[in-house]
Amino acid sequence: MHKKQITYIVPILLILLLTGCSTASRLRKADQRYEAGEYYAAAERYRKVQNKISSQKQRRLKAEVSFKMGDSYRRINNHRSASRAFTSAIRYKYDEPLVYLYNAKSLHAIGNYKDAATNYAAYLQENPTSLEALAGLRSTEEVATWKTINSRYKIREANEFKSRRNSDMSPMYVDAEGESLVFTSNREVENNRKNSPITGVASHNIFTVRKNNSGKWESPSLLEGAVNTPDDEGVVAFSPDGKTLYFTRAREEHIAAEIYRSSRSGGEWTEAELVTLFPDSSISVAHPAITPNGDRLYFVSDAPGGYGGKDIWYVEQDGSSWGYPINAGGSINTAGDEMFPYFRQDGTLYFSSNGHPGFGGLDIFKATQDSLENWTVQNMLHPINSSADDFGITFEGNNERGYMSSNRDQRRATDRLFYFELPPLVYAIQGVVRDEKGDLINDATVRLVGNNGDNVKLRTKKDGSYRIILQKGVEYVMMASSRGYLNQSGKMNTLLLDDSKDFNQDFQLASISKPVKMDNIFYEFGKWNLTPESEEGLNALIKLLNDNPNIAIEISAHTDMVGTESYNIELSQKRAQSVVDYLIKAGVDKGRLTPKGYGPNSPVTVDVALAKKYRFLKDAMVLTPELILTLTPEQQEVANQINRRTEFKVIKTTYNLY
Repeated sequence: MHKKQITYIVPILLILLLTGCSTASRLRKADQRYEAGEYYAAAERYRKVQNKISSQKQRRLKAEVSFKMGDSYRRINNHRSASRAFTSAIRYKYDEPLVYLYNAKSLHAIGNYKDAATNYAAYLQENPTSLEALAGLRSTEEVATWKTINSRYKIREANEFKSRRNSDMSPMYVDAEGESLVFTSNREVENNRKNSPITGVASHNIFTVRKNNSGKWESPSLLEGAVNTPDDEGVVAFSPDGKTLYFTRAREEHIAAEIYRSSRSGGEWTEAELVTLFPDSSISVAHPAITPNGDRLYFVSDAPGGYGGKDIWYVEQDGSSWGYPINAGGSINTAGDEMFPYFRQDGTLYFSSNGHPGFGGLDIFKATQDSLENWTVQNMLHPINSSADDFGITFEGNNERGYMSSNRDQRRATDRLFYFELPPLVYAIQGVVRDEKGDLINDATVRLVGNNGDNVKLRTKKDGSYRIILQKGVEYVMMASSRGYLNQSGKMNTLLLDDSKDFNQDFQLASISKPVKMDNIFYEFGKWNLTPESEEGLNALIKLLNDNPNIAIEISAHTDMVGTESYNIELSQKRAQSVVDYLIKAGVDKGRLTPKGYGPNSPVTVDVALAKKYRFLKDAMVLTPELILTLTPEQQEVANQINRRTEFKVIKTTYNLY
């Protein structure tokens, strides 16, 4: 080889050697961080190393680095980055099926249910009995149905506590009245300037916030006393008497999370002391929760003997200390993670899980216990839950409202506090009362009677409107009335309703003193036979007669001026008789009905409504044959159509009263 060629090759080999050493060194440091549980730091180092690894010559190494990078992102809840890394590991033929399960869970957490299902199925091919994968696959199949189920809760981001890009989570009411709240936050204070190598963000502290005299939340401040340190603190629980505080602390020099206890002394909390729950201090314990009577301390741990992942455990009070940890059981715990337990005053347990079927990430579940201590677990559904992480819920005493935390709709998976409320079920009926011309009646009476004993009577407002609050599961009858008008009834019920509802019931009252045109009464052309389309109008008249059992009416039929007078009078008489026959057949007493055919001899007098509808007509104009002949052919047809009608008028209001 030529001497000059050797001069070129030696530096290239040296660069490659140094690059390889640098990559190996970086990978070794990344692995050290990964093994130490410093997942944020590990993920950043794996990301830099991955780009230096050859896709062709070091395919297996690239797959392994991609998997570890994805797992690191997964553990700090950066599921988008985790899924990208897992997908890369799969592309480079990572040989552990676990990559499919982890990728499925990350895809599930970002709402990509289709691809999540594909990865769950791939994992199940190798592990067909995996309860975690089976539950995940079931979730992806059923989530579309779950989204259509309304849990009735309303939720909004609690901007009153928001602190820019910082995380706020795990709220807890201090008192049942809801006047004071504590929560976990990594907003900047003097003792948390350094970012954690585990999470990549500043350490968390416990903050408190109180309501002022006007019921508004004041600015949050650090919890009083000696609880907060430069370490990570958060996720608190109070003893039933409010004098003891339990909370999680993660010390940088100690790999396992721990639970500490502090007591209130005056207005501050004392120096915290460690609560020892396992003899082995390397076992993590976190997220304390106290039962309403204070006899049990629930917590989260990855201790051996669980169901997989993080489980919820508990210890029972043993004098002044706590007994040996007991797993909360398979109804609560799964092969996934169960975290953030919380008890309401009635003993209901709430917790978050990514192992029970859910929307993705952590979902909040409600668990109730029977007399044999068997748990029934229910997903809190949308909108409490989302495809992101939803956790750390607290209720304001016995009220169906409170706060929770979630990282939904956050670009950097930042945790935020959310306010939720279950609005009370409200049923009401409302409407307006008008006359037959459509004018509002402002002195009508609306009466409502329920089969539960409700009996309400009120007058309409100036605008003719009314509104009445109803009770659930009741059948109601209604009646609207006004002096000079006939009554009108209505029926409705609040049976089988799962949500609040406003019913609408308008009433249109017919005049006692004036003829009332019957809408939708039709006859065959040139005949007196009623058409099927007349049934609706005829049944409305039957209802009116039933609503007003003491009236007798005249049924009058009218024709236009076309044809001879004698023919039209005979035709109209037969038409009026057809209506009467229909009513009698339907059960109306024939003594209440008088048919009368007027032919063309009782033309319509134009009112304001007709004049407004047809501009060539004027108010009070009488549509006589002489007037109609002065109109254009098109206008004549309209006028004749108006004159062709069926009406009724009240001729007696004391039928069968005496």
